[in-house]
Amino acid sequence: MNESGGEPRSILATDCGSTTTKAILIEKRGDEYQLIVRGEAPTTVEAPVEDVTAGVINAITEVEELAGRKLLDNGVIIKPQNGDAGVDIYISTSSAGGGLQMMVAGVVRNMTAESAERAALGAGAIVMDVIASNDKRLPHEKIERIRQLRPDMFLLSGGIDGGTTSHVVELAEIIAAARPQPRLGIAYELPLIYAGNKDARELISERLDDVMALQIVDNLRPVLEREDLMPTRHKIQQQFLEHVMAQAPGYKKLIDWTDAPIMPTPGAVGEIIQTVASQQDIQVVGVDIGGATTDVFSVFKNRDAEAIFNRTVSANLGMSYSVSNVLAEAGINNVLRWVPFDIEVGDLRNRVKNKMIRPTTIPQTLQELVLEQAIAREALRLAFEQHKQLAVELRGVQQQRTISEAFEQAASGQTLVNMLSLDMLVGSGGVLSHAPRRQQSMLMMIDAFQPEGTTHLAVDSIFMMPQLGVLAQVNTEAATHVFERDCLIHLGTCIAPIGMGKEGETCLSIELNIPDKPVVSEDIPYGELRLYSLTIGEQASVRLQPSRKFDVGAGRGTLVETTAMGGVVGLVVDTRGRPLEIPTDSTRRVTQLTKWQEALETYPT
Repeated sequence: MNESGGEPRSILATDCGSTTTKAILIEKRGDEYQLIVRGEAPTTVEAPVEDVTAGVINAITEVEELAGRKLLDNGVIIKPQNGDAGVDIYISTSSAGGGLQMMVAGVVRNMTAESAERAALGAGAIVMDVIASNDKRLPHEKIERIRQLRPDMFLLSGGIDGGTTSHVVELAEIIAAARPQPRLGIAYELPLIYAGNKDARELISERLDDVMALQIVDNLRPVLEREDLMPTRHKIQQQFLEHVMAQAPGYKKLIDWTDAPIMPTPGAVGEIIQTVASQQDIQVVGVDIGGATTDVFSVFKNRDAEAIFNRTVSANLGMSYSVSNVLAEAGINNVLRWVPFDIEVGDLRNRVKNKMIRPTTIPQTLQELVLEQAIAREALRLAFEQHKQLAVELRGVQQQRTISEAFEQAASGQTLVNMLSLDMLVGSGGVLSHAPRRQQSMLMMIDAFQPEGTTHLAVDSIFMMPQLGVLAQVNTEAATHVFERDCLIHLGTCIAPIGMGKEGETCLSIELNIPDKPVVSEDIPYGELRLYSLTIGEQASVRLQPSRKFDVGAGRGTLVETTAMGGVVGLVVDTRGRPLEIPTDSTRRVTQLTKWQEALETYPT
């Protein structure tokens, strides 16, 4: 790692995004790793440059200038660190070239096909379509769909080990007949990963060996009661590197430079979320809202107290390129319910269309900012709804049935997402990370996710979660130091009772004990937002006594004693009820929203 062979002293990490390449320099100062500087430059995968390493070098050059030390020698990263020059480790992630786009096929749509979809999403892919034996499409329609979409990679699964092979073999025949062509490059075969019934491996090889680059891994659903997604996820990331990325301009050079495999950006964000969840033994939801997509990540415990990681991509929900999809999917009234002033529907539609035409513009007036943040709430809410539908306990478990019953069974698994057990909610992406006031980010997240009980909220300061995710593979200590110290901006804690009540009646009695400060004790009526000063580094002991209609984690009307962490916003108590309802009458809506926003000093008055 360095001259003495001990711990790395310095780490350089880049994330090659679709538009911007970001570089960060991390150094060990004393016992702790710290972020020193960050630089960025446009990504260079298109003409006239067509070499991803050009953008990487430009971003590193900015880091060199800001850090005041030499990292490059004739366009090559100096390794290992020698005196003040160079770094011990260089790592990278990438979503340039549109990221990793996959198609998934499985026998039963809401069993093996859903497990396969979870495996692909967890590895950092965008799942373009899921093909299943029972998806009601005719074989020729499936073939046409595969040809039309041109994925970067295919994942085929189906059947438990030792079970029937005929259905998964039929799917292999459909894929073979389609002969899908790769999206990038023409000189390579499309990778197909088979992660199904091991008894069908020979039959699958006979049908697909000549058509695709076939890779065989352990069955991702070896028995109905268990998923084993890691071998498939690792193989997807390896194939992404060797096949897909190798076709993108300049990647072979970049692969030679790095000290760990390049990961798809979303896969890397998932890694850091999982690392933090396991190190602190907490349940976490993370969200990254971008211009075109919104990714949601979660780690929740299942019935057996195992931590289960899930990721979903809402590929049509974003704040610039996909902004009109948000409006269409949410409905205009759902967006308007977050707007504390009267606006014509036509005016709102025109503003959204302007954003689509000029996706890189940022709000110029307070009114535009409020509207953008209203749309963001709906994008986050919808993405989270989609996430809950995929983050479920395994379907089809503990029920004896024949294969025909399995096909018919459409009963959904129970969602793993339990807001009462959620410890931490982390937001990322421009609209959350760069909101002019941190209260705006906190309120957007509270409104969209509706946390219950006691939840800590934070935002990613400058979007460095991807780099830290790869770093977690190389040096967990450095990744978690920097994540806690430099990446997260702690907003504070939200306390929200579950239940519905009448305006004005007492919902919650609260007692706050903060060291060296007078005790705060008060009754909070239903329908309010309250902000209490609790700064970064401060902790409060909190006694919560809900009235008999409300529950803060231990059952209706039951006292809870807990700890609240401080942050740049503070402690927010939300007695607006769960589920949160906003008045439909426009005058009452404006009054309520204004009152809540003033309570948090969300916008300048």
